[in-house]
Amino acid sequence: MQNPSYPIVRLNPKANARAIRHGFPWAYDNEVVTDRRTRALSPGTVAVLEDADRQTMGLVAVNPQSRIFCRMLDRDVTQEIGQDWFARKLGVALEHRQQIFAAPYYRLVHAEADGLPGLVIDRFGDVAVVQPNAAWADARLSDLATALAAVTGVSTIIKNGTGRARSLEGLAEETSVLTGSIDAPVPVPMNGAIYMADLLGGQKTGLFYDQRPNHAFAQTLARGARVLDIFSHVGGFSLAALAAGASSALAVDSSEPALVLAASGAAEMGATDRFQTRRGDAFAVLDALAAEGETFDLVICDPPAFAPNKKALEAGLRAYERVARAAAGLVRPGGYLGLCSCSHAADLARFRAASARGIGRAGRGCQLIHTGFAGPDHPQLPQLAESGYLKALFFRLTA
Repeated sequence: MQNPSYPIVRLNPKANARAIRHGFPWAYDNEVVTDRRTRALSPGTVAVLEDADRQTMGLVAVNPQSRIFCRMLDRDVTQEIGQDWFARKLGVALEHRQQIFAAPYYRLVHAEADGLPGLVIDRFGDVAVVQPNAAWADARLSDLATALAAVTGVSTIIKNGTGRARSLEGLAEETSVLTGSIDAPVPVPMNGAIYMADLLGGQKTGLFYDQRPNHAFAQTLARGARVLDIFSHVGGFSLAALAAGASSALAVDSSEPALVLAASGAAEMGATDRFQTRRGDAFAVLDALAAEGETFDLVICDPPAFAPNKKALEAGLRAYERVARAAAGLVRPGGYLGLCSCSHAADLARFRAASARGIGRAGRGCQLIHTGFAGPDHPQLPQLAESGYLKALFFRLTA
């Protein structure tokens, strides 16, 4: 029986109702009947979604200020979206992560793919960082935090309210400690390395768990190797390489605070003597290293999203090609090149083609030896291409 407290929003006849019934989690603003009543709904309102024939489809979070007008929350319209509901969702997500990981360092909630649209939660032992990137989650943060503490036992919960996704929802930027306290970077063990995560001032939630399996593959190429890690952040690939026995690693990033954290991680691992950092624009540093005659056994480039949306796709693909070309010239014959993209707009085929063009333009031959994606704590929703954003290509350069 429908909960009478929920308003109703309705799809128009041109909407793709079949896709939503089959698992697509969004209805866009041009698919919804947007009369004065629906436009007056507050961002984050929970409503019952009906198709054009008034058939119930589920409970949705509504935001009239967003291009994504409706986000599917639950197919059962009798559900009350409160603390108990959050606890059930979080319990399902936690069970999956505990099956995979022996230690509590992982992405606990990956938005739509975990049935909590627009919500990201990363766990760092006893600390959880919550990114409520959709209005409905931001409005229910108190219930969410209470459920999160009860289900996981974390004592410190941080709200990271920054980033482009929040601005698209009309939400203000804000970072705050909701429960507990934190006054220093958190050491995070992963693939034998130790990363220092700044959970209050770092990028995103402080660490990128999604690259964990790609770090692990890079480690198979790193034993005894001289390694270059471009766009290194807090030492993602370089510290993993050192943990696997690399002879040396150079981390390059434009952020001095990130490089300081990378150096701290190397120190925690007892690898300071094999680790160096270089601050600067990645393209400028690549050119400088080439001018200095440097070569490496393993070069890995993990840039920010060059193509965050379809409008930026062509420019982004040119940037990925440029990275590949510049980096390929620094790989010794028979060495390895890893190229990554976190741009969902650049699908695997286009990213692979851009990377191969760049390598070819550098005058190098190559073999594609491995294709990687995000780890299993970043599940994909098959109906939502955006959830499968991360690609990692590893090449052996043959000439």
